[in-house]
Amino acid sequence: MRRLARAPNVAIAALWVELLRQAGIDACLNRYFLGAAAGELPPDQCEPEVWLVDPAQEAAAQAALDAIRRAPQRRWACACGELVEGGFGSCWACGRLAPA
Repeated sequence: MRRLARAPNVAIAALWVELLRQAGIDACLNRYFLGAAAGELPPDQCEPEVWLVDPAQEAAAQAALDAIRRAPQRRWACACGELVEGGFGSCWACGRLAPA
């Protein structure tokens, strides 16, 4: 096994692992619960980590992870006047779907 990346939080690490798995890359999440120890341990030692099961997939995994990190973020104005940013497909104020 080989460490691929550290994530800023468990939610992002879990998303990265799932997207890698969907791309056919066997990955797992380590240090899932260690965030609770931050303060007792150095914070950089408590960040969740994405690990590869097969180190031979490292180049493909790194390319996939880089693509995930650089994914463009949408910004759109809803008909209700709310400005919606990020990857949201619907408005959080009124629930309307994003325009095509």
